[in-house]
Amino acid sequence: MSETTISILLVDDQPLLRVGFRLILEGEEDFRIIGEASHGAEAVRLVGELTPDVVLMDVRMPVLDGIEATRAITKSSSESRIIILTTFDLDEYAFSGLQAGASAFLLKDVAPEELISAVRVVASGDAVVAPRVTQRLLETYVRGSHGAPVPHSPRDPLLDDLTPRETEMLEAMAEGLSNAEIAHRYFLSEATVKTHVRRILTKLHLRDRVQAVVYAYETGLVVPSNPDY
Repeated sequence: MSETTISILLVDDQPLLRVGFRLILEGEEDFRIIGEASHGAEAVRLVGELTPDVVLMDVRMPVLDGIEATRAITKSSSESRIIILTTFDLDEYAFSGLQAGASAFLLKDVAPEELISAVRVVASGDAVVAPRVTQRLLETYVRGSHGAPVPHSPRDPLLDDLTPRETEMLEAMAEGLSNAEIAHRYFLSEATVKTHVRRILTKLHLRDRVQAVVYAYETGLVVPSNPDY
């Protein structure tokens, strides 16, 4: 991300929605819309050409859907951060988007101020948008559609590289706690918590905090405890 401007790529197959997002975002002095795409394949190409800081990515699109486009972008080692746009907060597509490498998801009818805030947060790579909603989403879909736990991956040897404190931090992140809440729980400063989070991401080779939460669930470090959540 540049020091003064956040560059944004809009991806949606509905031109009116792209216009609406553009009108909201271009009202901010530090935002710059550098491109638009109407389907996932075009989005992948434009990310490679334009290297936006943030991509607002619709899910249901022709040619290539938003999930596959997100997966292709993250696998390309792009530094672009992706926000998935969904219709419902407990949408299976939102979960698939996070699995594919998105940094957050937003509802399509998000309030303008929340959209603006989310773009800035994701561009910074420093926090989760609506952490408890993300946790609820993971609780729902890691468990599976019939309430039974979904088999998770074998324990990742990289977890052994974490210190006991870092493991605690990762588990707290997966609970949906913010840095301030983690700091309060463990009697630490927020700066210390941020340092732990950065070290966890580095050791586990993860892009951002959201990916750390997804990782904690997928590897079984955190297991949904209440099937009627």
